[in-house]
Amino acid sequence: MQLSLFDQRRDAVSVQDSNDYHVLPVTEKQLRFARQLATRTSTELPAEVQGNRRLLSQWIDAHARRTSPRASAFSNYPSSKQVAFAERLARVKRRDIPQACFRDRVLMSKWIDTVR
Repeated sequence: MQLSLFDQRRDAVSVQDSNDYHVLPVTEKQLRFARQLATRTSTELPAEVQGNRRLLSQWIDAHARRTSPRASAFSNYPSSKQVAFAERLARVKRRDIPQACFRDRVLMSKWIDTVR
């Protein structure tokens, strides 16, 4: 049985998994930062993540959250670019941004996702 272009197969690989033929190598800057982070947190940088940009980025995100020496009272606030984007969306959609979103980057991100 031949499937047409518009037929969906139940056992088909997801779009995210099917695009692995061009795994991007890590950048030198990314690898340098990961090594500094591993030294600072006294953890080992796994060899399998050192060759894949996506995996290394996930490793960095997981370990950078654990120890953030620059954490301050404002580190949870949304970035200026995130606020600017939200304000553009609010103008286009004619909606108000809740005030709590200006104090929490996660709330701002969720608000942006619901409005788009």
